[in-house]
Amino acid sequence: MAGGASGIANRATSASKLRRATRDPGWAKALLISVAVGFIGLFVVVPLAVIFTEALRDGFGPFFAALSNPDTQNALQLSLLVVVLSIPLNIVFGIAAAWAIARFQFPGKGALITLIDLPFAVSPVVSGMIFVLLFGAQGVLGPFLDSIGVKIVFALPGIVLATAFVTFPFVARELIPFWQSRGAEDEEAALVLGARPWTMLFRISLPTAKYALLYGVVLATARALGEFGAVSVVSGHIRGKTNTLPLYIEILYGEYQFQSAFSVASMFALMGLLTLFAKWLLERRIAADIADEAKARDAGA
Repeated sequence: MAGGASGIANRATSASKLRRATRDPGWAKALLISVAVGFIGLFVVVPLAVIFTEALRDGFGPFFAALSNPDTQNALQLSLLVVVLSIPLNIVFGIAAAWAIARFQFPGKGALITLIDLPFAVSPVVSGMIFVLLFGAQGVLGPFLDSIGVKIVFALPGIVLATAFVTFPFVARELIPFWQSRGAEDEEAALVLGARPWTMLFRISLPTAKYALLYGVVLATARALGEFGAVSVVSGHIRGKTNTLPLYIEILYGEYQFQSAFSVASMFALMGLLTLFAKWLLERRIAADIADEAKARDAGA
């Protein structure tokens, strides 16, 4: 009996030590939370507060005058047009790449996965220079494009291509892990029942991945709206024609038009906050779907 009691006591002591070893002390928890909140406040909240404060420093009159300026409207329209044209390219590439990687084995698959992350590793300025070297007047394809009357660099096509390049990983990077984690059981069942591959893709695979796809689109849209480096190289900074919102803000600030620069920046920041809100809603929906699937599996078991 004494040995049994001693064993129970030893196990209780070991369990107590394990709980203490795996539980963070209170001071560490408080320190980590304070550091995280401090960084968020210093690098996110304070800059946003400064932007809106400076934008409204002289009142609403100059604020709305800056937003209604024709150059501001042109920059806004160009930014939105670039998003509208580049995001569909991201969707097509993302779906094709993710489907190929998640469902097939082929030579060079590892290289393709690595190359998808290339825009994360390469500076946007470098990617913009690559497009200039390819499509510029003195570039590899420049003379040929000029002979057929096609202009890419310092025009809308170059801005769209540069934006698509720096944003194309986002959709693929959301769809690849989603389809890999789900497996191919549903698609295989559809094929057995006689479904065509395209029918299977649009009726089964894409509907199940709709929130992952939307999440990737939201991230790509946010990056496309805020892209500066690559677009700055290929745009030529033609005022009223090839200046997106980030480029236009930089021009205003460089010309010491601080109130106008902060006014446009506040509108830009508001668009970014709306994008983050959409991202948060999608994250909640994805988490809810995962929880529902887990409950369904538990009920089936």
